[in-house]
Amino acid sequence: REDNFPGYVIHIDGVCVDPDLLALYRQLHAAGRDELPALRGHQPFGRALGNEIQIAVRDSGSFMDPRSRNDWWQGR
Repeated sequence: REDNFPGYVIHIDGVCVDPDLLALYRQLHAAGRDELPALRGHQPFGRALGNEIQIAVRDSGSFMDPRSRNDWWQGR
């Protein structure tokens, strides 16, 4: 419900966000955004724009490619 997240954040592309959820977000934003909308588990937030969506998980660092030759994701 806040803009700063300790831990992980999920980024999703290729989705049309539910118009009611978007309207609620815009309403809260216009009112100063003390809190952001939150979803419960298994609650839909929109529909895919096509046959696939793209998902990325990010922590407080930068986006990293798991195909990297440095194998950062395997832990040394």
